[in-house]
Amino acid sequence: MRARVYVTLKPSVFDPQGRTIAEALQSLGYGGVGDVRQGKFFELEVTAASQDQARALASEVADKVLANPVIESYRVEIV
Repeated sequence: MRARVYVTLKPSVFDPQGRTIAEALQSLGYGGVGDVRQGKFFELEVTAASQDQARALASEVADKVLANPVIESYRVEIV
């Protein structure tokens, strides 16, 4: 099974890279773009007997390795 893990900064955490991207987009004429938040995307191939087990494994990996739970949150999708 394939698991997709999306890691983003928590809303209360300042995102300087997102701000820089937003400012660059404004200067390029994309005035309709407001706030930008950047993140990370991981795609994992997992071996599991069920989608629930695959989700549990991907969540454990995200919690322990892929995301910093102090400043980041994550979302797991099984596809």
